[in-house]
Amino acid sequence: MVGAALDSGVAAGLIADLVHVSAPAIGVAARAKSGPGRLFLVTDAMAVAGTDLSHFTLNGRTIERRDGHLTLSDGTLAGADITLPQAISNMHRHVGLTRAQALAMATRAPAEAVGLARDIGHLNPGAPADFVYLSDDLSRVLGGVNTNP
Repeated sequence: MVGAALDSGVAAGLIADLVHVSAPAIGVAARAKSGPGRLFLVTDAMAVAGTDLSHFTLNGRTIERRDGHLTLSDGTLAGADITLPQAISNMHRHVGLTRAQALAMATRAPAEAVGLARDIGHLNPGAPADFVYLSDDLSRVLGGVNTNP
């Protein structure tokens, strides 16, 4: 993460669960990228993210949900337990980005990283009108529209 995050010429994905990467480290990465434009949010979330399950079995091993992250029984980090709206909220609330900057990290920045910024990642005339309504704290999806069948 460090090399990609500090190289301004490379786009980097970031798990903003504040477990994989701390808020101060995320702030350093955002500043190194001259803002959030080259840094985009990913979740690395397991299928249980957003559910109320406290544990599950994967490949014969028990994965437990503890304090907002997933661990093996010995405490080893086993995956992320964050939704994209929660990551957006963390960027705004804990890292100090504006709402617009945090939202861009989940929309425009990933579209730019994969070369599709002309077609997706924004709400402009002619672009697909796919969007979600987020809670005031940005952490939950309240509804949405998908114009792509």
